[in-house]
Amino acid sequence: MISQQTLTRIASQIAAAGVDENIISTLRGDYAPIHFTYCDDDDIPNNDPVLEQDQFNLYLVNGQDHCMCLTNDFEAATGIVVAEIYPE
Repeated sequence: MISQQTLTRIASQIAAAGVDENIISTLRGDYAPIHFTYCDDDDIPNNDPVLEQDQFNLYLVNGQDHCMCLTNDFEAATGIVVAEIYPE
């Protein structure tokens, strides 16, 4: 389970530090055992983020049944995708 408050804190931390591999590494240490994945937002078509920012979107991942899938269910979430948005 990942709470809305935790997601908001994570978003603030990313916004302050910037989106890159370094912040993902920091988040993995700060919020273990939450699993973090980093990618481009374009790599996640047809899904709505649970939290939107100017430079990135956050998506929740459910990995409870040994098969990862995106979810909007905070209770089932085991991980977060940090998806960077590039200006057009």
